[in-house]
Amino acid sequence: MSDENKVGTYPFVAEPFHVDFMERLTMGVLGNHLLNCAGFHAAERGFGIATLNENHYTWVLSRLAIEMEEMPRAYEKFSVQTWVENVYRLFTDRNFAILNQEGKPIGYARSIWAMISMETRKPADLLTLHGGSITDYVCQKDCPIAKPGRIKVEEQQALDEYKIRYSDIDLNGHVNSVKYIEHILDLFPMEWFRQKTVKRFEVAYVAESYYGDTLSFYRQQISENEFDIEVKKNGQKVVVRSKVIFN
Repeated sequence: MSDENKVGTYPFVAEPFHVDFMERLTMGVLGNHLLNCAGFHAAERGFGIATLNENHYTWVLSRLAIEMEEMPRAYEKFSVQTWVENVYRLFTDRNFAILNQEGKPIGYARSIWAMISMETRKPADLLTLHGGSITDYVCQKDCPIAKPGRIKVEEQQALDEYKIRYSDIDLNGHVNSVKYIEHILDLFPMEWFRQKTVKRFEVAYVAESYYGDTLSFYRQQISENEFDIEVKKNGQKVVVRSKVIFN
């Protein structure tokens, strides 16, 4: 199979209800599109969540890094390409390219996924899935952004707290991955987004949180435009770490 046939391409429009007050697609909506494309691409090749669920397995997102030169504007057409870069026993690397309406790359993303048992919540061996045929879809297409790095936050004073509500919960019964992106960006004042854009957003998912949990957000400024964030649930366990770099 050629690398070209291993890449999935999916068209979108920056709907007016998907953009912010500056008429730019929001990072949360872009994150949703990326995860949807991952699902489409996997399902088309026999590795989708519906197929895995039949055997009591599911995909979980471990890490995501998005780096954008510019965001699609309101009503603009754009597309997302996705492909599998590597498959290991317990993890797989999936990459993305975001293309403008002329087909020019305006951003890239890297993600790391695990397949887990829905009964034990423990990682499962990807190389046993369909006899290891998932490796047939590994593609050598370039993704010219850095892989997600390690994030360490030493700040002890919480900047904000948030009690998890109904709208935060996904079909797996825990907080939707993209909701963390939205809550983290809400730590910055609206005026910040009038003057700056998000250049790079990284998030590492450490543990699950559930309806009624209280999230505490700790933010540490690394440089003028770079911030590391740690999210804890109920004042104790770390659930998410994130890095935000602005332009």
